[in-house]
Amino acid sequence: MNILWVLITAVMASAPPGPVDREVKIGSGDQALYGSLLRPAGRSRPAVLLLAGSGPEDRNGDDAKDGQRSQTLKLIAEGLAEQDVTSLRIDKRGVGASTPATPPARDLRIGMFVDDAVSWARFLRVQPGVRCVVILGHSEGALIAALAAQRVKTCGVVSVSGAAHDLGAVIESQNALASRTPAMIEQTHEIIVSLRAGKPVSDVTPALARTFGPEVQAYEMSMINIDPVAELAKVKAPVLVLQGDNDLQDNVGDAKSLAARPGAKLVVLKGVNHVLKVAPTDMVGNFMTYANPNLPLAPGVASAIVAFVGAQR
Repeated sequence: MNILWVLITAVMASAPPGPVDREVKIGSGDQALYGSLLRPAGRSRPAVLLLAGSGPEDRNGDDAKDGQRSQTLKLIAEGLAEQDVTSLRIDKRGVGASTPATPPARDLRIGMFVDDAVSWARFLRVQPGVRCVVILGHSEGALIAALAAQRVKTCGVVSVSGAAHDLGAVIESQNALASRTPAMIEQTHEIIVSLRAGKPVSDVTPALARTFGPEVQAYEMSMINIDPVAELAKVKAPVLVLQGDNDLQDNVGDAKSLAARPGAKLVVLKGVNHVLKVAPTDMVGNFMTYANPNLPLAPGVASAIVAFVGAQR
């Protein structure tokens, strides 16, 4: 037998097994939900449930409809696996492999996603070797994580790039990013006032249809008056607030407000944007990183999460 082949075989046999990423599901039939359980071969630690942001973002944090291919959640999962931390990232109801589970878009409510997060947390908690579950939410997922953590046993919550204001305030704060004209800004405000009162709006200008179309208004009304700061303050488990200082959607001020609750830890990452990549400050360059899956996570992202997770029991 070739000596080189013998040596290669011996090295491969002695090398520790790598992480295993396998498809998992909860529920059955057309209500089944799917995700990826990434398990390292190392020792048991708290496991992390990863929740994506708003819209049809899949388990990796991508939104094909909007051209977002940052792979943020997949990269976080891989970074955790490198440090022997198990993670579960999921396709939201109505997204990816979980598409059959969706009701009509008009019937979606934030409570459905919270219910699903609770179910996934319970699933993860009973996996072999899992001591406890940390729930990590990115962007809108940060709010869902805070709401779910009030209903299920968890050893920590990680709020990543989360808003400190309710949905209506967030939409209005992004008028400049959305390049809304004065007339659009005025109608945006009027629509938000109506939705806050639980009244759908039928007369929406085409320019605002993507934000306030009839198929999304029920979902928006289900969360438009929810205060993220107040909800995170209700969480009894330890909290980490992770925020980039180059985030054009949510900012360090949001993070400081979220982290104001007693015992919360705040980590601000320099030069990091909403999808946790090192990015330029100009709007075009910053948003271009959202569509580049080849960009790695910014330095310090995975290590901050691992340090927090490792401290939990």
